[in-house]
Amino acid sequence: MATFVSLTHFTDQGMRTVKDTVKRSEAVKSAAGKFGARIKDVYWTLGQYDMVVVIEASDELAATAFALTIGAAGNTRTQTLRAFPPEEMQAILSKVG
Repeated sequence: MATFVSLTHFTDQGMRTVKDTVKRSEAVKSAAGKFGARIKDVYWTLGQYDMVVVIEASDELAATAFALTIGAAGNTRTQTLRAFPPEEMQAILSKVG
């Protein structure tokens, strides 16, 4: 499974219904499996982003399809980053000249 970190902003629509954000996160967790993904962690944050979500997905295609589907609901806009745990980073570094 690949790991992704999603840095999330509420849209205007998402802010109008912010009281439903925890309930929406539970619905998103349930939907993730349909895409070969799993929501590992959800954090609501202060500062530049409203939420940080850690996602595991079978591959980049699954993660992208999942992110596009969630984004189409209109409550959030995300910047998603591929994250590498130490063992994957070590494998990458072993290929560096």
